[in-house]
Amino acid sequence: MSLAIFDLDNTLIGGDSDYLWGEFLCDEGIISDRQSFEKKNDYFYQQYELGSLDIYAWAEFSFEILSHYSINELEAFHHKFMAQKIEPIFLEKAQDCINSHKRNGDTVLVITASNTFVTAPIVKRYGINHLIATEPEIVSGRYTGKVSGIPCFKSGKIENLIPWLERNGESLKDSTFYSDSHNDLPLLELVDNPVAVNADKILAKIAQTNGWDILNWR
Repeated sequence: MSLAIFDLDNTLIGGDSDYLWGEFLCDEGIISDRQSFEKKNDYFYQQYELGSLDIYAWAEFSFEILSHYSINELEAFHHKFMAQKIEPIFLEKAQDCINSHKRNGDTVLVITASNTFVTAPIVKRYGINHLIATEPEIVSGRYTGKVSGIPCFKSGKIENLIPWLERNGESLKDSTFYSDSHNDLPLLELVDNPVAVNADKILAKIAQTNGWDILNWR
């Protein structure tokens, strides 16, 4: 038995959940200034792809809308979001891989830069119980629009993973990490079995050079 770690966006699903959440909010008229919001949403996604994302600036932009609604209201939005934006991009090959690890008795974990509010129901949909994600701050039962703790991005994934390993009695011995993004190189280089899935051009080249497994789940 070992630890199987999965990135979420563009790995387990065929898109980026945070980006699609913003798109959904615009489609539903929840965002009043659609043009301005979409411009910022596109900008931050492009910065992510380039590997130059300011994670705190992104979080301030992404979490701000959460502070305007109660958790019950947000959960109602999310239920519709799942049906409209996420269900169509679930990947059967990803589910097959998860199920294979479960049959082997492995612990399955998702680790993602996207926030827990957006990602937790998606991870649950795949039948995965363990999630490490960027945490939006909650005070008195409402989101504040701020980040709680260390954002789960680049080396931040390792900073969040290490205490999780200690709390859960897990280790990285014989561990596997599946990811699509060169932003995840710090963790890919740390595990015993790095796997590039639906890889971006930078990661695909690095994976090929290093002899890592390369998979396509789309």
